[in-house]
Amino acid sequence: MVIGIDASRAFLRNRTGIEEYAYQVIAHLRDPLGDERVILYVRTGQGPDFELPELWEVKALRASRFWTHIRLSLEMLLHRPDVLFVPAHTIPIIHPRSIVTIHGLEYEFSPESYSWWERFYMRAVILFSCRVAETVIAVSENTKRDLIRLYKVSAEKIRVVYEGRPERQITDNMEQITEDEAGAPTPQSRGLDSSPQAGAPTPQSRIRDSSPQAGERGGGTISNLDRGIERPYLLSVGRIEERKNVRRIVEAFDILKKRHRISHRLVLAGKPGYGYADVRNAIEMSGYRSDIIEMGYVDESTKVVLLAGADVFIFPSLYEGFGLPVVEAQSAGVPVVTSNVSSLPEIGGEGALYADPLSAESIADRIWEILSDPVLRSGILEKGRINAERFDWGKCARDIADTLRKDED
Repeated sequence: MVIGIDASRAFLRNRTGIEEYAYQVIAHLRDPLGDERVILYVRTGQGPDFELPELWEVKALRASRFWTHIRLSLEMLLHRPDVLFVPAHTIPIIHPRSIVTIHGLEYEFSPESYSWWERFYMRAVILFSCRVAETVIAVSENTKRDLIRLYKVSAEKIRVVYEGRPERQITDNMEQITEDEAGAPTPQSRGLDSSPQAGAPTPQSRIRDSSPQAGERGGGTISNLDRGIERPYLLSVGRIEERKNVRRIVEAFDILKKRHRISHRLVLAGKPGYGYADVRNAIEMSGYRSDIIEMGYVDESTKVVLLAGADVFIFPSLYEGFGLPVVEAQSAGVPVVTSNVSSLPEIGGEGALYADPLSAESIADRIWEILSDPVLRSGILEKGRINAERFDWGKCARDIADTLRKDED
Protein backbone atom coordinates (compact mmCIF):
# COMPACT_ATOMS: atom_id res chain seq x y z
CA MET A 1 0.00 0.00 0.00
CA VAL A 2 1.20 3.48 -0.87
CA ILE A 3 0.13 6.12 1.66
CA GLY A 4 0.26 9.79 0.75
CA ILE A 5 0.30 12.46 3.47
CA ASP A 6 -0.23 16.18 2.96
CA ALA A 7 2.73 17.43 5.01
CA SER A 8 2.62 21.02 3.74
CA ARG A 9 1.80 22.42 7.18
CA ALA A 10 3.99 20.13 9.26
CA PHE A 11 7.42 21.60 8.66
CA LEU A 12 6.82 25.32 8.97
CA ARG A 13 9.35 27.09 11.15
CA ASN A 14 6.82 28.85 13.39
CA ARG A 15 4.13 26.24 14.01
CA THR A 16 0.88 26.94 15.79
CA GLY A 17 -1.96 24.54 16.64
CA ILE A 18 -2.83 22.77 13.39
CA GLU A 19 0.77 22.86 12.16
CA GLU A 20 1.97 21.32 15.42
CA TYR A 21 -0.68 18.60 15.09
CA ALA A 22 0.52 17.74 11.58
CA TYR A 23 4.15 17.67 12.73
CA GLN A 24 3.53 15.46 15.75
CA VAL A 25 1.25 13.02 13.93
CA ILE A 26 3.71 12.54 11.06
CA ALA A 27 6.65 12.14 13.44
CA HIS A 28 4.79 9.49 15.44
CA LEU A 29 3.45 7.65 12.37
CA ARG A 30 7.02 6.52 11.66
CA ASP A 31 6.59 3.64 14.10
CA PRO A 32 3.20 2.15 13.11
CA LEU A 33 3.79 2.85 9.38
CA GLY A 34 7.52 2.14 9.35
CA ASP A 35 7.11 -0.83 6.99
CA GLU A 36 4.76 0.94 4.58
CA ARG A 37 5.64 3.08 1.58
CA VAL A 38 4.76 6.63 2.60
CA ILE A 39 5.07 9.80 0.51
CA LEU A 40 5.14 13.16 2.31
CA TYR A 41 3.95 15.94 0.00
CA VAL A 42 5.53 19.27 0.93
CA ARG A 43 6.00 22.70 -0.58
CA THR A 44 9.35 23.57 -2.12
CA GLY A 45 11.96 24.24 0.53
CA GLN A 46 10.20 22.24 3.25
CA GLY A 47 11.33 19.01 4.86
CA PRO A 48 11.37 17.08 8.12
CA ASP A 49 13.93 17.65 10.85
CA PHE A 50 13.81 13.99 11.90
CA GLU A 51 14.98 10.74 10.29
CA LEU A 52 12.52 8.90 8.04
CA PRO A 53 11.99 5.14 7.68
CA GLU A 54 13.67 3.52 4.68
CA LEU A 55 10.48 3.25 2.60
CA TRP A 56 9.39 6.84 3.22
CA GLU A 57 10.11 9.70 0.84
CA VAL A 58 9.59 13.44 0.67
CA LYS A 59 8.17 14.89 -2.53
CA ALA A 60 8.37 18.67 -2.97
CA LEU A 61 5.64 20.17 -5.14
CA ARG A 62 6.24 23.64 -6.54
CA ALA A 63 3.35 26.10 -6.75
CA SER A 64 3.15 29.79 -5.96
CA ARG A 65 -0.62 29.69 -5.38
CA PHE A 66 -3.40 27.11 -4.92
CA TRP A 67 -0.92 24.47 -3.81
CA THR A 68 -3.58 22.07 -2.53
CA HIS A 69 -6.35 22.33 -5.09
CA ILE A 70 -4.16 22.62 -8.20
CA ARG A 71 -0.66 21.29 -7.57
CA LEU A 72 -1.53 18.50 -5.13
CA SER A 73 -4.57 17.62 -7.27
CA LEU A 74 -2.29 17.28 -10.30
CA GLU A 75 0.00 14.98 -8.33
CA MET A 76 -2.99 12.86 -7.30
CA LEU A 77 -4.01 12.62 -10.97
CA LEU A 78 -0.57 11.65 -12.29
CA HIS A 79 0.82 9.61 -9.37
CA ARG A 80 -2.11 8.51 -7.26
CA PRO A 81 -1.36 6.82 -3.91
CA ASP A 82 -3.69 4.17 -2.54
CA VAL A 83 -4.88 6.47 0.21
CA LEU A 84 -4.29 10.12 1.14
CA PHE A 85 -4.19 11.40 4.72
CA VAL A 86 -4.85 15.13 5.16
CA PRO A 87 -4.15 16.31 8.73
CA ALA A 88 -5.48 19.81 8.14
CA HIS A 89 -9.06 19.73 6.79
CA THR A 90 -8.48 20.45 3.05
CA ILE A 91 -8.74 17.49 0.66
CA PRO A 92 -7.63 18.41 -2.89
CA ILE A 93 -10.27 18.51 -5.60
CA ILE A 94 -8.71 15.50 -7.34
CA HIS A 95 -8.04 12.83 -4.74
CA PRO A 96 -7.83 9.10 -4.10
CA ARG A 97 -9.49 7.47 -1.09
CA SER A 98 -8.95 10.04 1.63
CA ILE A 99 -8.93 10.45 5.38
CA VAL A 100 -9.10 13.96 6.79
CA THR A 101 -8.76 15.50 10.24
CA ILE A 102 -11.22 18.27 11.13
CA HIS A 103 -10.01 20.38 14.02
CA GLY A 104 -13.14 22.37 14.74
CA LEU A 105 -15.78 24.73 13.37
CA GLU A 106 -14.58 27.89 15.08
CA TYR A 107 -15.79 30.17 12.29
CA GLU A 108 -19.37 28.94 12.80
CA PHE A 109 -19.46 29.61 16.54
CA SER A 110 -17.32 32.74 16.64
CA PRO A 111 -17.98 34.41 13.26
CA GLU A 112 -16.91 37.82 14.54
CA SER A 113 -13.39 36.45 14.84
CA TYR A 114 -13.06 35.83 11.09
CA SER A 115 -13.33 37.84 7.91
CA TRP A 116 -16.20 37.00 5.53
CA TRP A 117 -13.72 35.43 3.13
CA GLU A 118 -12.22 33.20 5.82
CA ARG A 119 -15.70 32.03 6.85
CA PHE A 120 -16.71 31.35 3.25
CA TYR A 121 -13.50 29.50 2.39
CA MET A 122 -13.38 27.38 5.55
CA ARG A 123 -17.03 26.39 5.25
CA ALA A 124 -16.59 25.42 1.59
CA VAL A 125 -13.44 23.32 2.01
CA ILE A 126 -14.59 21.55 5.17
CA LEU A 127 -18.01 20.72 3.72
CA PHE A 128 -16.27 19.35 0.62
CA SER A 129 -13.73 17.37 2.66
CA CYS A 130 -16.41 15.84 4.88
CA ARG A 131 -18.45 14.85 1.83
CA VAL A 132 -15.66 13.11 -0.11
CA ALA A 133 -13.60 11.59 2.74
CA GLU A 134 -14.03 7.92 3.61
CA THR A 135 -13.28 8.71 7.24
CA VAL A 136 -13.38 12.02 9.09
CA ILE A 137 -11.15 12.21 12.15
CA ALA A 138 -12.52 14.60 14.76
CA VAL A 139 -10.16 15.76 17.51
CA SER A 140 -12.89 15.73 20.19
CA GLU A 141 -16.40 14.46 20.85
CA ASN A 142 -17.52 18.08 20.76
CA THR A 143 -16.19 18.50 17.22
CA LYS A 144 -17.92 15.27 16.21
CA ARG A 145 -21.25 16.58 17.54
CA ASP A 146 -20.76 19.89 15.71
CA LEU A 147 -20.06 18.08 12.42
CA ILE A 148 -23.16 15.93 12.81
CA ARG A 149 -25.46 18.79 13.82
CA LEU A 150 -24.26 21.55 11.49
CA TYR A 151 -22.95 19.68 8.46
CA LYS A 152 -25.05 16.50 8.67
CA VAL A 153 -21.99 14.23 8.56
CA SER A 154 -22.89 10.63 9.32
CA ALA A 155 -21.83 9.57 12.80
CA GLU A 156 -20.55 6.27 11.36
CA LYS A 157 -18.14 8.23 9.17
CA ILE A 158 -16.50 10.06 12.08
CA ARG A 159 -13.80 8.68 14.36
CA VAL A 160 -12.72 10.66 17.42
CA VAL A 161 -8.96 10.62 17.93
CA TYR A 162 -7.55 12.88 20.64
CA GLU A 163 -4.36 14.85 20.16
CA GLY A 164 -1.30 14.24 22.34
CA ARG A 165 0.59 16.04 25.06
CA PRO A 166 4.22 17.21 25.25
CA GLU A 167 6.36 14.17 25.93
CA ARG A 168 9.85 15.09 27.09
CA GLN A 169 10.66 18.76 26.69
CA ILE A 170 8.30 20.17 29.31
CA THR A 171 8.83 17.19 31.62
CA ASP A 172 12.61 17.60 31.47
CA ASN A 173 12.35 21.30 32.29
CA MET A 174 9.93 20.77 35.13
CA GLU A 175 12.44 18.48 36.84
CA GLN A 176 14.80 21.42 37.17
CA ILE A 177 12.54 23.87 38.98
CA THR A 178 11.79 23.78 42.68
CA GLU A 179 8.66 22.28 44.20
CA ASP A 180 7.28 25.68 45.16
CA GLU A 181 7.51 26.81 41.53
CA ALA A 182 6.01 23.64 40.00
CA GLY A 183 3.38 22.90 42.63
CA ALA A 184 2.02 24.94 45.50
CA PRO A 185 3.55 28.43 45.16
CA THR A 186 5.11 30.45 47.92
CA PRO A 187 3.28 33.61 48.98
CA GLN A 188 5.95 35.57 47.12
CA SER A 189 5.31 33.75 43.83
CA ARG A 190 1.54 34.35 44.15
CA GLY A 191 2.07 38.06 44.57
CA LEU A 192 0.37 38.21 47.97
CA ASP A 193 3.57 39.33 49.64
CA SER A 194 6.13 40.58 47.15
CA SER A 195 9.06 41.03 49.55
CA PRO A 196 11.92 38.70 48.49
CA GLN A 197 13.69 36.43 50.91
CA ALA A 198 17.30 37.27 51.61
CA GLY A 199 19.71 35.18 49.62
CA ALA A 200 17.02 33.60 47.43
CA PRO A 201 17.50 33.62 43.66
CA THR A 202 15.47 36.23 41.84
CA PRO A 203 12.37 35.07 40.01
CA GLN A 204 13.94 36.12 36.72
CA SER A 205 16.98 33.95 37.31
CA ARG A 206 14.73 30.99 38.08
CA ILE A 207 12.95 31.41 34.77
CA ARG A 208 16.22 31.49 32.88
CA ASP A 209 17.68 28.56 34.80
CA SER A 210 14.63 26.39 34.13
CA SER A 211 15.62 25.92 30.49
CA PRO A 212 18.73 23.81 29.88
CA GLN A 213 19.02 25.30 26.40
CA ALA A 214 18.53 28.91 27.36
CA GLY A 215 22.18 29.82 27.15
CA GLU A 216 22.73 27.91 23.94
CA ARG A 217 20.03 29.26 21.66
CA GLY A 218 20.42 32.44 19.72
CA GLY A 219 17.83 34.79 18.30
CA GLY A 220 14.56 35.45 20.07
CA THR A 221 14.64 33.08 23.02
CA ILE A 222 17.13 34.87 25.27
CA SER A 223 16.17 38.35 24.13
CA ASN A 224 12.50 37.64 24.83
CA LEU A 225 13.22 36.51 28.38
CA ASP A 226 15.55 39.40 29.06
CA ARG A 227 12.82 42.01 28.65
CA GLY A 228 12.13 42.36 32.36
CA ILE A 229 9.86 39.33 32.77
CA GLU A 230 9.99 38.33 36.40
CA ARG A 231 7.72 36.28 38.61
CA PRO A 232 5.00 36.45 39.62
CA TYR A 233 3.08 36.47 36.36
CA LEU A 234 -0.04 35.12 34.71
CA LEU A 235 0.39 33.58 31.27
CA SER A 236 -1.66 33.26 28.11
CA VAL A 237 -0.29 31.45 25.06
CA GLY A 238 -2.04 31.60 21.71
CA ARG A 239 -2.70 33.89 18.80
CA ILE A 240 -3.56 37.42 19.98
CA GLU A 241 -7.00 37.61 18.43
CA GLU A 242 -10.72 37.88 19.01
CA ARG A 243 -11.44 34.14 19.21
CA LYS A 244 -8.82 33.57 21.89
CA ASN A 245 -10.65 36.22 23.96
CA VAL A 246 -7.48 38.11 24.82
CA ARG A 247 -9.36 41.39 25.31
CA ARG A 248 -11.28 39.90 28.23
CA ILE A 249 -8.05 38.46 29.65
CA VAL A 250 -6.78 42.03 29.83
CA GLU A 251 -10.03 43.17 31.43
CA ALA A 252 -9.85 40.35 33.98
CA PHE A 253 -6.26 41.34 34.77
CA ASP A 254 -7.41 44.90 35.44
CA ILE A 255 -10.07 43.57 37.83
CA LEU A 256 -7.52 41.48 39.74
CA LYS A 257 -5.17 44.44 40.03
CA LYS A 258 -7.85 46.81 41.29
CA ARG A 259 -9.76 44.42 43.53
CA HIS A 260 -7.02 42.24 44.98
CA ARG A 261 -3.88 44.34 44.35
CA ILE A 262 -1.95 41.39 42.95
CA SER A 263 1.65 42.13 42.02
CA HIS A 264 1.57 39.86 38.98
CA ARG A 265 2.40 40.79 35.45
CA LEU A 266 0.37 39.49 32.51
CA VAL A 267 2.42 37.79 29.79
CA LEU A 268 0.78 37.34 26.38
CA ALA A 269 2.70 34.98 24.07
CA GLY A 270 1.50 34.68 20.49
CA LYS A 271 1.50 36.46 17.18
CA PRO A 272 -1.26 38.95 16.25
CA GLY A 273 -4.38 37.59 14.59
CA TYR A 274 -7.81 38.76 13.46
CA GLY A 275 -9.11 41.49 15.79
CA TYR A 276 -5.67 42.33 17.20
CA ALA A 277 -6.39 46.08 16.99
CA ASP A 278 -9.14 45.72 19.61
CA VAL A 279 -6.81 43.78 21.90
CA ARG A 280 -4.10 46.38 21.46
CA ASN A 281 -6.58 49.13 22.31
CA ALA A 282 -7.63 47.30 25.49
CA ILE A 283 -3.98 47.07 26.54
CA GLU A 284 -3.40 50.77 25.88
CA MET A 285 -6.53 51.69 27.85
CA SER A 286 -5.53 49.55 30.83
CA GLY A 287 -4.36 51.37 33.91
CA TYR A 288 -1.83 48.56 34.32
CA ARG A 289 -0.45 48.46 30.79
CA SER A 290 3.12 48.68 32.08
CA ASP A 291 2.55 45.24 33.66
CA ILE A 292 1.27 43.68 30.41
CA ILE A 293 4.00 42.12 28.30
CA GLU A 294 3.47 41.05 24.69
CA MET A 295 6.02 38.44 23.67
CA GLY A 296 4.96 37.88 20.08
CA TYR A 297 5.46 34.38 18.69
CA VAL A 298 7.64 32.22 20.96
CA ASP A 299 9.42 29.01 20.05
CA GLU A 300 8.88 25.77 21.94
CA SER A 301 11.84 26.17 24.30
CA THR A 302 10.71 29.67 25.28
CA LYS A 303 7.16 28.45 25.81
CA VAL A 304 8.45 25.73 28.12
CA VAL A 305 10.32 28.30 30.22
CA LEU A 306 7.29 30.61 30.38
CA LEU A 307 5.00 27.77 31.47
CA ALA A 308 7.47 26.67 34.13
CA GLY A 309 7.39 30.11 35.74
CA ALA A 310 3.68 30.94 35.46
CA ASP A 311 1.35 31.00 38.46
CA VAL A 312 -1.80 30.55 36.35
CA PHE A 313 -2.35 29.67 32.70
CA ILE A 314 -5.34 31.57 31.24
CA PHE A 315 -7.13 30.23 28.17
CA PRO A 316 -10.74 31.53 28.03
CA SER A 317 -11.18 30.87 24.30
CA LEU A 318 -14.58 31.46 22.72
CA TYR A 319 -14.36 28.11 20.89
CA GLU A 320 -11.82 25.30 20.53
CA GLY A 321 -11.99 22.08 18.58
CA PHE A 322 -9.51 20.54 21.02
CA GLY A 323 -7.55 23.05 23.13
CA LEU A 324 -3.98 21.73 23.09
CA PRO A 325 -2.59 24.63 25.21
CA VAL A 326 -4.70 23.39 28.14
CA VAL A 327 -3.03 19.98 27.97
CA GLU A 328 0.41 21.57 27.59
CA ALA A 329 -0.12 23.65 30.71
CA GLN A 330 -1.40 20.69 32.71
CA SER A 331 1.63 18.67 31.61
CA ALA A 332 3.87 21.50 32.78
CA GLY A 333 2.29 21.58 36.24
CA VAL A 334 0.53 24.93 35.81
CA PRO A 335 -3.04 25.48 37.09
CA VAL A 336 -5.44 26.29 34.27
CA VAL A 337 -8.37 28.66 33.96
CA THR A 338 -10.26 28.05 30.73
CA SER A 339 -13.74 28.37 29.20
CA ASN A 340 -16.85 26.36 30.02
CA VAL A 341 -17.75 26.08 26.32
CA SER A 342 -17.03 23.89 23.27
CA SER A 343 -14.49 21.09 23.79
CA LEU A 344 -12.63 22.69 26.68
CA PRO A 345 -14.47 20.97 29.60
CA GLU A 346 -14.09 17.67 27.73
CA ILE A 347 -10.34 18.14 27.29
CA GLY A 348 -9.53 19.90 30.59
CA GLY A 349 -11.50 17.41 32.69
CA GLU A 350 -11.30 17.95 36.44
CA GLY A 351 -7.85 19.48 36.13
CA ALA A 352 -8.96 23.05 35.42
CA LEU A 353 -11.30 25.78 36.61
CA TYR A 354 -13.93 26.93 34.14
CA ALA A 355 -15.16 30.46 33.52
CA ASP A 356 -17.82 32.10 31.39
CA PRO A 357 -15.71 33.36 28.46
CA LEU A 358 -18.08 36.29 27.91
CA SER A 359 -17.52 37.61 31.44
CA ALA A 360 -14.24 39.20 32.51
CA GLU A 361 -15.57 39.05 36.08
CA SER A 362 -15.96 35.28 35.85
CA ILE A 363 -12.44 34.87 34.45
CA ALA A 364 -10.99 37.08 37.19
CA ASP A 365 -12.88 35.17 39.91
CA ARG A 366 -11.49 31.81 38.76
CA ILE A 367 -7.94 33.16 38.62
CA TRP A 368 -8.26 34.62 42.12
CA GLU A 369 -9.54 31.31 43.50
CA ILE A 370 -6.29 29.68 42.38
CA LEU A 371 -4.07 32.51 43.61
CA SER A 372 -5.70 32.75 47.01
CA ASP A 373 -6.41 29.10 47.89
CA PRO A 374 -3.29 26.87 48.06
CA VAL A 375 -5.38 23.76 48.78
CA LEU A 376 -7.52 24.31 45.70
CA ARG A 377 -4.42 25.06 43.65
CA SER A 378 -2.70 21.88 44.77
CA GLY A 379 -5.77 19.82 43.89
CA ILE A 380 -6.08 21.38 40.46
CA LEU A 381 -2.39 20.72 39.76
CA GLU A 382 -2.66 17.06 40.68
CA LYS A 383 -5.89 16.53 38.74
CA GLY A 384 -4.36 18.38 35.78
CA ARG A 385 -1.32 16.11 35.66
CA ILE A 386 -3.55 13.03 35.83
CA ASN A 387 -5.85 14.40 33.14
CA ALA A 388 -2.96 15.14 30.78
CA GLU A 389 -1.99 11.48 30.86
CA ARG A 390 -5.08 10.74 28.75
CA PHE A 391 -3.47 12.34 25.72
CA ASP A 392 -0.61 10.69 23.86
CA TRP A 393 0.79 11.40 20.39
CA GLY A 394 1.84 7.77 20.00
CA LYS A 395 -1.71 6.54 20.57
CA CYS A 396 -3.04 9.27 18.28
CA ALA A 397 -0.73 8.11 15.48
CA ARG A 398 -1.53 4.43 16.03
CA ASP A 399 -5.26 5.14 15.80
CA ILE A 400 -4.75 7.06 12.56
CA ALA A 401 -2.55 4.26 11.16
CA ASP A 402 -5.25 1.71 12.04
CA THR A 403 -7.82 3.86 10.25
CA LEU A 404 -5.65 4.04 7.13
CA ARG A 405 -5.22 0.27 7.05
CA LYS A 406 -8.85 -0.44 7.95
CA ASP A 407 -10.14 1.70 5.13
CA GLU A 408 -7.78 -0.10 2.73
CA ASP A 409 -9.12 -3.46 3.86
